[in-house]
Amino acid sequence: MFKGLGQLGDMAKLMKQAQQIQGRIAEAQERLASIEVEGEAGAGLVRARCTAKGELTGVSIDPSLFRPEEREVVEDLIVAAVKSAQEAAAAAARDEMAKATEGLDLPPGVKLPF
Repeated sequence: MFKGLGQLGDMAKLMKQAQQIQGRIAEAQERLASIEVEGEAGAGLVRARCTAKGELTGVSIDPSLFRPEEREVVEDLIVAAVKSAQEAAAAAARDEMAKATEGLDLPPGVKLPF
């Protein structure tokens, strides 16, 4: 279709590819809201759940930790579990974006979304 147009044909190809990328990224971002991951701390005594977008959706604390003298330990475990969940969310987001751009001829090192 673009034979003989030289650089114009290349530009049209790039524009079409950009539209494909944009559509795939939009779909992937929608999926990120429905992917839920879990992080834990203290050998599973504290668990945090969040979406692949990083939104915290819940925290679960083992009842054995509910002692006033353990308050600081529990607080530290909550922070650790949330960080763990956020790391899992970031990994899930990277995986979804990799799927969205799979098969596209992108230069190495391109970070998406733009």
